[in-house]
Amino acid sequence: MRVSWDRYFMNLAREAATRSTCPRKAVGAVLVRDKAVLATGYNGSIRGLAHCTEVGCMIENGHCVRTVHAEANALIQAARHGVRIEGADCYVTASPCWDCFKLLANAGVRRIVFAEFYRDEKIWEFARQAGIELVELGWEDAR
Repeated sequence: MRVSWDRYFMNLAREAATRSTCPRKAVGAVLVRDKAVLATGYNGSIRGLAHCTEVGCMIENGHCVRTVHAEANALIQAARHGVRIEGADCYVTASPCWDCFKLLANAGVRRIVFAEFYRDEKIWEFARQAGIELVELGWEDAR
């Protein structure tokens, strides 16, 4: 059976997550507009610096801060290649943290589809206020 577009792009996000270099949580993100992939990202260290898998995680307040989050890396990849994000959808394996949500909102992302709710409840209210659609697809729906 042919998968839906949401499932297809979520599967690509899951594949992007396999590149993650933080053993605590592998996250992948895919930015899409008009059924075309604009950019991808996964959580990993600052470009050119050691990864968690090489030197360990850098934990502050219970979170690894060595990594750049998948959503931020997808936005950075788009910027490095001059790709306009406004009006795009973001498919991400775990719901965005507050900082990544703000980045996606300011980049003009109109819809965020995630497979697993991860942490920050306030994204629901701010998404509503900003007119951003949040869709919890779930892993069972992403296959």
